[in-house]
Amino acid sequence: MLDHTKSVLKKVSFDTGLFCKELEKACKVLLPYELEELTRWLLNFTKEKPELQHCLLRIK
Repeated sequence: MLDHTKSVLKKVSFDTGLFCKELEKACKVLLPYELEELTRWLLNFTKEKPELQHCLLRIK
């Protein structure tokens, strides 16, 4: 499920609103250890996309 989530987030990264919405969905379905890995991945992924960094606040 984590790989699918990463794939979806990459595909929608052109739209900040959609990216945030998909990230919220992921937070509801991923297991805690998957969320930790997703957070690490997102920190790296958003380094090059500062417009998406505010979406990281949605991760609980």
